[in-house]
Amino acid sequence: MKPMTQDARDQEPAHSDQSHLGQPASTQPENTDQPEMIGNEDLATAFLRETEVIEETVEDGKKIRRRGIYLLPNLFTTSALFAGFFAVVAGINGEFTSAAVAIFIAMVLDGLDGRVARMTNTQSEFGAEYDSLADMISFGMAPALVAFTWILQDIGKTGWVVAFLYVACAALRLARFNVQIGSVDKKWFIGLPSPSAAALVAASVWTFHSFDADAFGFKLLMLVVVAAAGVLMVSNIRYYSFKEFDVRKPVPFVVLLAIVLAFVMISVEPSVMLLLLFGAYVASGPVLAIMRKAKPQS
Repeated sequence: MKPMTQDARDQEPAHSDQSHLGQPASTQPENTDQPEMIGNEDLATAFLRETEVIEETVEDGKKIRRRGIYLLPNLFTTSALFAGFFAVVAGINGEFTSAAVAIFIAMVLDGLDGRVARMTNTQSEFGAEYDSLADMISFGMAPALVAFTWILQDIGKTGWVVAFLYVACAALRLARFNVQIGSVDKKWFIGLPSPSAAALVAASVWTFHSFDADAFGFKLLMLVVVAAAGVLMVSNIRYYSFKEFDVRKPVPFVVLLAIVLAFVMISVEPSVMLLLLFGAYVASGPVLAIMRKAKPQS
């Protein structure tokens, strides 16, 4: 019998193992359920980790890294953003009264998110940036698009140029406000606040549309209103901020009586009264600036 070579002896166990198992070792069925489950869990964990908001803040004099966001104030901001988007959709569909009302609702919600954050001590840089972006939609894009789809498009190129001017001024106003936080007197706004500018445009659309005012003179008036609101936002004219008004302090009885009277007057003809109210506020800035210039220096 011929003796086996070393190569033959090395190859024989592999052949015998394969014949014993009946199939190659590499083709044995594997239980892949457990690895897939682990993989899915790892993917979800990685997704949460990669999308988590990490914010550096100072608490008790120490710089810490805080994970996550505060839900309550951001819910108000999201609601204001939704109202602004709804105004755009309503304007495109020709529902201009609903669009104007949605802008006012966004204005109310925008005023609540900051107050809620301060009352619950849930202020954050994320919330401030999110609020600014939501304001750009609700008080920048929405009023301009609603005004354009209602009447400014009838003027042609001038109409959309003025609408873009308003949008650009709103963006510049918000950017300037963000970088000036903490460096200006809180008693005053530098330039017309974007919610007030949006309220003026929305009230104008609401009022003129309710009276079917589509004559060429009203088109020119709306052109002037939108352009003036945009320019006043980026001006250096000061507007009273009402931030010194504390609702927790006692006030004279006549103040409550005046508020009740204001609600009654607004409910009689909401569009007209809101237009007069915000028109007066918008005009107050230039009027006070002229009075300060005319006042003799002591």
